Amino acid sequence: MNRSTTAGFTLIELMIVVVIVAILASIAVPAYTSSVRKSRRTEAKTAIMDFGAREERIYATQNAYSTDPGVLGYTAAGGSWPVSTGTYYQIDQPTVFPATVTATGTTPPTFTVTVEPTPGSSQSSDTACATFTLTNTGLQGATGNNPTSCWP
Repeated sequence: MNRSTTAGFTLIELMIVVVIVAILASIAVPAYTSSVRKSRRTEAKTAIMDFGAREERIYATQNAYSTDPGVLGYTAAGGSWPVSTGTYYQIDQPTVFPATVTATGTTPPTFTVTVEPTPGSSQSSDTACATFTLTNTGLQGATGNNPTSCWP
């Protein structure tokens, strides 16, 4: 008897390969998404540090901080907040004290600013580091499930 042998894959072998690929994808995709979110946080940190530097330049010349995006050099549409810093984050209205142009002799001027994900961006689902804050003293803060890891 002459049996012919055929070369190829059986259905079981093909299904084993599909299962292995699915397992690898279920591990790789969440790890990749987490890495991308983490790398995009750099945009928020860069934006907030740039804002702080702009405020300090204004303070050096006027002895006061500003809440006007035009004075700070931002080209916000209509001169209002929030100011987009890129695709994933935006700067919210900063809190400046005192609100007047000159500070009193006993109360030095201060500012606090928050950078948050742009609504609708993929970064909005980042729960580990939801928002970033910065004050005039350089105090850095964050909100989220793991805020201590947001400012390395």
